[in-house]
Amino acid sequence: MTAMADVVRVAEEDRLRADLYNFLGLLLAAPPDQMLLEQTAGLSGDDGDLGTAINALAKVANLSKPGTVESEFNKLFIGLGRGELLPYASYYLTGFLNEKPLAALRRDMAVRGMTRAQNVYEPEDNIASLMEMMGALIVGRFGEPASLSDQKTFFNKHIGPWAGHFFSDLESAKNSVLYASVGAVGRVFMAIEAEGNRMNAE
Repeated sequence: MTAMADVVRVAEEDRLRADLYNFLGLLLAAPPDQMLLEQTAGLSGDDGDLGTAINALAKVANLSKPGTVESEFNKLFIGLGRGELLPYASYYLTGFLNEKPLAALRRDMAVRGMTRAQNVYEPEDNIASLMEMMGALIVGRFGEPASLSDQKTFFNKHIGPWAGHFFSDLESAKNSVLYASVGAVGRVFMAIEAEGNRMNAE
């Protein structure tokens, strides 16, 4: 009986991990509308580091208006010519866009049967897409759910080396208000995921 309960608990834990990846992907892909802001405002966490960051994000979301957040998003990620931040693995890892990290990601996507959506023109190594891919791998949106070993490999190759730095930059960016709290959630979550991968390796 215990073994069965453990299986359910792990599955639930993985689903929650996937939900958080998808949630971050959603907030980073486009400015949130009123409904997403209200959903974000309704979140609550425990008194751990991640729960505290989620509670802070909920408070800011409750005070945020879609138009203001859209302006913030544009200054951070779009701007005149470019935004304050360039949320791409290639840029963080090499200093340039469309470099080897993007080519490596495209190869790994092909192996896993993942393709870029028809209406998306951004390079696949942007943070929003990678959060969405990781969430999809965990729950099996592209076939069978990925094993913990495969999740770890994908994370360590495409997310772990840079996403924590990106989220820290987002947290302290000049134009960040709501997104400072998004950055805090992402930073803490990436650290938890990296630690989980280290523990699984032991």
